[in-house]
Amino acid sequence: MRWLVGWSSAATTNKECRSLLPVGAQLLWGDPDPLWAVGDWRPHEVRVVQADPETRLAVFGVCGATDDQLKVGLFAARGGALRHLTAWPGSYTAVVQVGRRITITGDLAGARPVFHTRWAGGTAYATAALPLADLVEASLDVGHLAALLACPDAPEALGTGTPYDGVRRIPPGHALVLRTGSSEIASYEPPASLAVAAPQLAPEHAVEGVREALVEAVRARLAAPRFAPDPEGLDRLDPGPVPGMGPAERRAARGGPAPGIGADLSGGSASGTLALLAAGLPGQPGRINGHGERLLAVTFNDLAAHGSRAQHEAELDRARGIADNPRLHHVVVAAGDEALPFTGLDVLPLTDEPGPSLTLAARHRRRLLAGGADHFVGNGARHVLDAHPARLADLLMDRRRRHLLRPVTALARADGSSAHSVLVPFTVYRAARKLARTPYATGIAEAARRLMERQFADEPVAGGAVDASLAALAWCRPGPAARWLTGEALAEVSVRLGDAARRSPAAGRPGERRARAALARQAADHRIFEQAAEVRNQRLHAPFLDNQVVLACRALPDTLRVQPGARAAVLRSVLAGAGVRDLPAGWGAAAHHPHTAAARAGLRVTVDWLLQLFDAPLLADAGLIEARVVRKALRTAAEGAPLPLDGLAELVSTEMWLRRLLARRGSCWTGAEAPRQRALAGGVPRARLS
Repeated sequence: MRWLVGWSSAATTNKECRSLLPVGAQLLWGDPDPLWAVGDWRPHEVRVVQADPETRLAVFGVCGATDDQLKVGLFAARGGALRHLTAWPGSYTAVVQVGRRITITGDLAGARPVFHTRWAGGTAYATAALPLADLVEASLDVGHLAALLACPDAPEALGTGTPYDGVRRIPPGHALVLRTGSSEIASYEPPASLAVAAPQLAPEHAVEGVREALVEAVRARLAAPRFAPDPEGLDRLDPGPVPGMGPAERRAARGGPAPGIGADLSGGSASGTLALLAAGLPGQPGRINGHGERLLAVTFNDLAAHGSRAQHEAELDRARGIADNPRLHHVVVAAGDEALPFTGLDVLPLTDEPGPSLTLAARHRRRLLAGGADHFVGNGARHVLDAHPARLADLLMDRRRRHLLRPVTALARADGSSAHSVLVPFTVYRAARKLARTPYATGIAEAARRLMERQFADEPVAGGAVDASLAALAWCRPGPAARWLTGEALAEVSVRLGDAARRSPAAGRPGERRARAALARQAADHRIFEQAAEVRNQRLHAPFLDNQVVLACRALPDTLRVQPGARAAVLRSVLAGAGVRDLPAGWGAAAHHPHTAAARAGLRVTVDWLLQLFDAPLLADAGLIEARVVRKALRTAAEGAPLPLDGLAELVSTEMWLRRLLARRGSCWTGAEAPRQRALAGGVPRARLS
């Protein structure tokens, strides 16, 4: 795990901090407001430019700006223009020091968050929450865990908290500004009107903006220096020819990626677009030294999934069709029961926070082991390009009723023909109209009431498109794991929602707000996925979560977003603008990933181990669940009962994260002034919500 950490104190010299150091840190600048880079950062991922001894800028991550552009951004930030620091291609965190003023920018999606806490009369900040929890010896914030399980998509319930008491995060689209120890949260996004929608670009101009942003995002990764594992390290361990194993299989068995650039190639439009862009742009995407210049495209073939075999084969055929590009080298990674969801949980590393992707980490790591040292993934494409169902209410607020015809008709067809399908358009229209007419405070108060009365009947347990869309047409709704929480935990979360409803801040439009919350949730889970499935010497790149791409996708008109097949149409136009027009038949068809079938199969395989896990769970000690209730749900779900498997995955991942956290030894800090007690040393108090 890689992170940066620093602090701002009120005094010019802080004697308490002089001998305190992060473990394995590289000092970028020193007292009185020091900054460190911690972890296995590559040389080009840490860049520092300086105008004078008291004015400097550090950029962490992949940034497509030149040194001259960084200096221009530094001068602009010195005058207070923070948006210049977020306008470059790539995914990065910028830290600016102007005298005693420190500014740290987050990103728009939330994949690169910034955390802060009060410490030693000042403020400490980092891009990871656990080091700050170690620094202040924080206890566990059980109330935040309850909100994370009950309403994971609701910013009103989560607030700016973290699982660690006293450690806060800045919201997406904001920056942390520190002045001699005091902190301030500032937004760098332009203010939006609360009465009417912002002027929308013409569809062709908006799609052109998405194309330019995606191309620049991919080009920023291709322009970075190529990385290869140390030949004295992993390559030296190659056992030589093994019957039935090629070089790629032997390298995956050793645990290292291939040199050069790779990409996921699932047969879907998002991963296929990134693979074709990375292979088609100028440069050498493959191995260094001119050998094997083709991009490494990796397809995961789930042999244990019990989905439709015809649909699964169609996706593989589309992946093979895309891989016919001469600049692509295609590798298919096949896996059986050993790569099902819920497997391999006993060997997971400790992540910064819990997340539902922990139950899939071992599954995805098999695919990533066959990838490149720099590997493209299509995570986030659905959330930045597709229309959240609540955007139908935005269209009604704009009096664009005719644009609802095609999406509601597509929903009626998605669940197949039935006696009720003719009523689906009217049902969806009524739900969208109700949301458009419901004030923000009323909607949040309704969600709080549902939690108190344990009303979860509307949750889409069967995965139907219509049920899921109807459930999403609300300002706020309970998450899939809420039904298994105790009454005390639900009451705590309902109080949080009630406070948010009474404050009634300027909420904006329901569709836009729900879409941003869903994107923030996806970006946070992608960050946990990166840490849980991390392969040594590999970097995962998700260009769809970059600032520039998110901004370009937000400019897409709602009338274009809500149309069926809009994501595939936009990405097809992106590829056409980049010179890629020969796409395989069926490209852009809706992917039919057998996630539910695979999750249920994994639950059947691991149910005995999971029952032992919840024999004496820490979540029960914290008063969040009753162990017998969750054990019963695990048994019935493994037998095929229509329960929300995503909710069970959230419970399992949170329990495993708690066990990893409380079993850890040591601290992130060293030195004479280092905290002698690690974070959360006291364990989880029973039935105490803070």
